[in-house]
Amino acid sequence: MTDALVHRGPDGEGLYEDRGVFLGHRRLAILDIEGGAQPMWNADQTVGVVYNGEIYNHLELRAELEGKGRRFRTDHSDTEVLVHGWLEWGSGLAERLNGMFAFAIYDRPRRQLFLARDRFGEKPLFYMRQGDIFAFASELTAISAHGGLHCAPEVRSLQKYFAYGYIPAPNALYRDARKLPGGCHLTFDCASGALRVERYWKFRVRPEPAMLRAGEENLAEELRHLLGAAVNRRLMSDVPLGVFLSGGVDSSGVLALARDARPGETLEAFTIGFTEPSYDESEFARQAARQVGAAHHLETMDLQVMLRRMDGVLGHLDEPLGDASILPTQQLCAFTRRHVTVALSGDGGDELFAGYDPFNALGPASLYERLVPKPLHGVLRRVAEHLPRSGRNMSFDFKVRRALAGLTYPRRLWNPVWLGPLEPEVFAEVFEQPLQPEDLYAEALAVWEDSEADDMVDRTLEFYTNLYLQDDILMKVDRAAMSVSLESRAVFLDNDVVAFCQRLPHVFKLRNGQSKYLLKKALAPLLPASILERRKKGFGIPLASWLCHVTPALLEDVPEIRADAVARRWKSHRQGGADHRLFLFSALSLEHVLSRGKRDRATSSPRGSAT
Repeated sequence: MTDALVHRGPDGEGLYEDRGVFLGHRRLAILDIEGGAQPMWNADQTVGVVYNGEIYNHLELRAELEGKGRRFRTDHSDTEVLVHGWLEWGSGLAERLNGMFAFAIYDRPRRQLFLARDRFGEKPLFYMRQGDIFAFASELTAISAHGGLHCAPEVRSLQKYFAYGYIPAPNALYRDARKLPGGCHLTFDCASGALRVERYWKFRVRPEPAMLRAGEENLAEELRHLLGAAVNRRLMSDVPLGVFLSGGVDSSGVLALARDARPGETLEAFTIGFTEPSYDESEFARQAARQVGAAHHLETMDLQVMLRRMDGVLGHLDEPLGDASILPTQQLCAFTRRHVTVALSGDGGDELFAGYDPFNALGPASLYERLVPKPLHGVLRRVAEHLPRSGRNMSFDFKVRRALAGLTYPRRLWNPVWLGPLEPEVFAEVFEQPLQPEDLYAEALAVWEDSEADDMVDRTLEFYTNLYLQDDILMKVDRAAMSVSLESRAVFLDNDVVAFCQRLPHVFKLRNGQSKYLLKKALAPLLPASILERRKKGFGIPLASWLCHVTPALLEDVPEIRADAVARRWKSHRQGGADHRLFLFSALSLEHVLSRGKRDRATSSPRGSAT
C-alpha cells in the first residue's frame, strides 16, 4: 500500500504494526528534514501519527502546548504538534489547525484511530470497510493494493460522476469506499469496530452588515494584510519554493505579496504557455513577473504533445475527473518540480470572490426564468442546438447551450447542471437504472437547503466552495502536483482569509458585472492595470476538437452503462452534430482509471486480514 504512494512521498518510508493495527507512511520532506520521520510518537510511545500536509500555525500551537507543559523532541516539525495536540485537546485538535492536512492518530491505550481532513479537503483521505478490514489512505490506489479488499465500481458514484464531472464526497469510486469530506473527522474503535464521522467546520456565508459601513479602502487594506500574512505562513520551507503564475489576478497577487514578505530575495515563478495564441496567457505572466522582479520560468507547450501525454496523466489518477485542465495542470507541476519542491498557488480565489462566469449569469438567468414560458424555452433550446459550433474553449455557442440546459431545471439545480457532463433528462439514455434528480444531486441540494443565505450569489458561493472547489479544483491540483512529488499550497484558503470572506457581503465580491471587486482593489497597489482589468481566461485547451482525434472510450465493461449510447455520443460529436466534450472527456478519464485499477489488482497478491 505504501509502495502505491511513493510518488506522494519519495524521501522516506515508515511502517508500524501493533495487534492488528498497521500504519504506513511515505514522506515528502519539507520541514525538519532530519527529525520529521513518520509514524511519529510521543515519548512513551502511546500516541502516534501518520500525516500528509502542512500546519501553517504550528509554531504558535507549539508555543501554546509547551506553555501547558508538553515537551517536544523535534526542532521545528509540524507533525509533532499533532501528537501533543491530540493529548491536550483530543478531537478538538482539528478545528485549531490552520493548514492543509489528512492525518491518522493512533491512541494505543484506547485502541482508537482518529482521522481528520482539512477544512476544504486540500489533502485527500479515503477509507474502506469490508468484513474485518478497515483501511484508509491518501489515495484509492493504495487501498486497492490491499490484497484482502475487493474493489468494484459503485454505480451510484459513477452516476454522480457524470452528473457533476467529479465524485462528490463522501461518495467514492469503489463500493464500500468513502471520501472523508473536508472539515470532518472520523473516530474508529479498533476493539468494537464502531465508526463515527463528525463535522467540525463548514463554509457558510454570513455577511455582516457592519462591513457595508466600514469603507472600501479600509476593507481593501484589511484584505491585503490578511493575504500577506497567509502568504508569509506558506513561505516556511526547508526546501526550494516557488509560485505558480498564470498572469491572472489571483496568482499574480500571490507573487507580489510573496515579494513583499521576502524583500531582497529572488522569487521563482512558473508558467505554462501554449503555442496556440488563443490559449496562451504567458505575456500577462511575464508582466507580473517583471513588475515583481521575479525569476520567470516559462515552458511553452504544443497542445498536440500534451494530447499524446494524456494517457499517462489520466492513468495516474486514483479517481476519474471530468476537468480537462488536469492536463496542463500536470504539465505545469512537472515543469515546476524540476526547479523547486513547494509551489504557492492562487486556488480558491475564484470560489471566494465570485470569479466564475456563472456568477454573472445569475441575474440574467433569474430574469429569463420569470419572463420566458416553458414552451418557448423548449423552442429556444432546439434553436441553440443549431448554432454554429466553434469548438473553442467556453465559446458563445457552448455557453448558450449550457445556460439553457441549466434553466430547464429549478434554480437549486442550476449550478451543478451548468457544470456537469450529463443533465438529468438524458441519464436514462446512458444508464440502465438512472437516479432521480433528488438523489443524483443530493450533495448540491443539501448545500442549497442547508444555506442560511438569502441571496443567489451567496448560495452559489457556498456551492462552489463546498463542492466544486473540494472535489474538482483541489483534487485536480493535489493529484497533478503529488504525481511528481510537488507540494502545492493554496494561499486563499488560509483560515483568516476565509473567515473574512464569510463575513464580506457579496456586493464586494461581484459588483455591476465586475467579479473579485474588493480583491482587485486590495491588490491595485501591487499589480498593473493590464492584469487587474483583463477578463478571466481559465486554463483551457481545445477539448472539443481534440476529442475528434483520440481513441474513443466506450465504457463497454462498466456496470449499468449503455455502451451503445456512449458510442452514439462519440459519433455525433465527431460528425459535428452535437457538442459532447464534457461527457466524452469524462468517459476517457473514467476508462483510464478503471483500466489502471484492473492492472494494479491483477498484480497484487492476497494478504492476511488486518484492522
